[in-house]
Amino acid sequence: MSETLNRHQVPETMTLHRALWAGRIMSAFVVIALVADGTIQLFAPAQIASVLQETGFAMDLTRVVGPIILACAILYANPATAVLGAILVTGFLGGAICAHVRIGELGSPPEIISLLLGAMTWGGLYARDPRIRAVLPLIR
Repeated sequence: MSETLNRHQVPETMTLHRALWAGRIMSAFVVIALVADGTIQLFAPAQIASVLQETGFAMDLTRVVGPIILACAILYANPATAVLGAILVTGFLGGAICAHVRIGELGSPPEIISLLLGAMTWGGLYARDPRIRAVLPLIR
């Protein structure tokens, strides 16, 4: 009986290990993207001036939005606050999508990138955190 049990546990353990690493990679990608965006907003706002003008945001807002993005990235990267970070990241990305919809850029590259980052935020958290999988079971 123990041989049968061991044969079934090994693939499940390997699958969970792969899911954990896939979640870490997705989460790292999200954090890197957020840190890059926050850093550009803080230290090189001239590079995104045209995008800010198109969406109707003032250049002065980069001093506020940059630290907010960086704080969201830090909260998301920390396992103890990852859920709060994911909620805040999703809100931020939803606002970015809304800004592009407002100016008539439905399906624009920034909008698609924001949508993919939002999906990766929760997909990464789902894959790396068993508590999230327990709350939102995809398969029983």
